[in-house]
Amino acid sequence: MNKTMSPEQIEANQRNAQKSTGPSTPEGKAVSKMNAVKHGILSSKVVVRGLRIKESSREFAALRQRFWNELSPVGPLEEMLVDEIVTTHWRLRRALTAESGEIALSVDGGYWRRTDRDALSDWVCWLSYGDAVIGMERSLDGIRYLEYVLGEVRAAVVKAGELNDGVLQRALELSGNEPNILTKKLEKLRALGQQNPDGLDAEALRAKHQRLVLDYIDGELGRLGRRRRSREEREQKQEESRQAASVLPAAEKLDKILRYETTLQRQLYRAMHQLERLQRMRKGEHVPAPLTMEVSPRC
Repeated sequence: MNKTMSPEQIEANQRNAQKSTGPSTPEGKAVSKMNAVKHGILSSKVVVRGLRIKESSREFAALRQRFWNELSPVGPLEEMLVDEIVTTHWRLRRALTAESGEIALSVDGGYWRRTDRDALSDWVCWLSYGDAVIGMERSLDGIRYLEYVLGEVRAAVVKAGELNDGVLQRALELSGNEPNILTKKLEKLRALGQQNPDGLDAEALRAKHQRLVLDYIDGELGRLGRRRRSREEREQKQEESRQAASVLPAAEKLDKILRYETTLQRQLYRAMHQLERLQRMRKGEHVPAPLTMEVSPRC
């Protein structure tokens, strides 16, 4: 049973509370402020010091000191509430760090999954079009590989002085030993170089044939270069859109973080409210009883 206090007892309690308003001298206030750094156990329990995550004990101590300087707690109850405010604020900062980490994982992880593809899967994709070259021209990596193949073939033609069987074999090897539009075109150019309707001598015919092949390769490289630049611009915009869409973490993880933040915010506001009530009562102010409501779920 709660005992009802008389008006005289209430007035006496208020007079006694006015006598305990905390340290008043500069020396006393300095000693009181040092209380914030005497409780190392709080830092050891709240600050995470793991193998891959190391929160700063010094940063936590500085944060705690600022709160103690601002709130000036007197007595164990007020000190407890200030500590609760500090630790709750520290955990809220950690929740924001977790949210930032989830966003980074979502954006960066998606990017690496899209770009970290093995060559075999690319070949399978290109061959699914029936002709690897057709598939290559539909992707940025494929276009770049075609440019590489044509560059290798061009260098071989310049070195050999013509498009010979060795160069054709090299082109076929770079194409996965699967005949395609490119190798078939080179074979036609090879056959064309063996014709001599103008009756040129062997050296002149060889030079003409080399020029014909190089002109074809340079034309293809120019066309692929334009296609690559267009594809790069397109894929860059697509990647920017994908990254923008990945800024929010997965719904399950985001909900978990938000629920955690909401719980911490309630704890923070409750501790701040209770501290304010205690400090006002300590100063002799009349503080009405808090209005509380207990909510239970429906059965």
